Amino acid sequence: MKNFILAIISLFFIFTSALAQDISPYIKVGESSMNMQSVSEKVIQVLNDNNFTVLGSYNVSDKNSLKVIAFTRNDLKSTVIKVTDRGALAATMKIGLVLKNNKIIISYTNPDYFLRAYLASDYSKYSGVFVKFDSDLKKVLSVFGNEFKPFGGTVKASKLAKYHYKIMMPYFTDPIELNEFASFEEGFKIISNNLKSKKGNTKEVFRLVYKNEKVAVFGVGLQNKEDGEAYFLPKIGEDHVAAMPYEIILQGKEATMLHGKYRIALHWPELSMGTFMKIMSTPGDIEDALEGLCE
Repeated sequence: MKNFILAIISLFFIFTSALAQDISPYIKVGESSMNMQSVSEKVIQVLNDNNFTVLGSYNVSDKNSLKVIAFTRNDLKSTVIKVTDRGALAATMKIGLVLKNNKIIISYTNPDYFLRAYLASDYSKYSGVFVKFDSDLKKVLSVFGNEFKPFGGTVKASKLAKYHYKIMMPYFTDPIELNEFASFEEGFKIISNNLKSKKGNTKEVFRLVYKNEKVAVFGVGLQNKEDGEAYFLPKIGEDHVAAMPYEIILQGKEATMLHGKYRIALHWPELSMGTFMKIMSTPGDIEDALEGLCE
């Protein structure tokens, strides 16, 4: 009995310690002297060779110096869909490639950070799956470096489930409704056709479809030079390139997006209010672009 009680106490302290932990949105793997195309091709090959699925890639801001590779894995994909409140948004992770000082900096979205934020209280139910995914990803990417250095600001693990930037600012649970269609099939067709035509200077980077659940996530590049990625990323930090592309999620008949004031803050948690004010119009500009894809 004494050993049992000690074990319970130990688990309690481990759990509370984890909740107090500061977590960053990105992990830097290392740097490469190869060119962008070579690094990109090697990343895609390594992921595909190790049971990850590459969903798409693109040059962010239409710059040759910035690239993102979106990917998932079957265990992650099949687990997050069990969370009905837009859990599918957590299925896609991203690798960012940034050319700086003649080196390609390789980083990726931290699964622990974004899964906690997007899945909230459901994170703990499936944490075993997520820990394995995180560990396996680190092993696979170790061929590109061994830094694995967190960056991009920090948020306490205990606060990610109900993260918001400031008082009166939106949460994950405050999405923006883009449109409600007559059916999932109608919505899927309209969004697909608009992306195909690159409406509003947008670019389809990836799509992740759950046919049985009638859920689809579209990764959308925002390529309008006046108010898209080329406008706001230089102001808030291109090192966070793996924050892109932005997503539309279609669940049943309803298409929504995460509020810009939530999603941007989550991906750039160290932003000062002064810097945030420099892109004051960006959340609305993104909403307009994605709403246009749903009409």
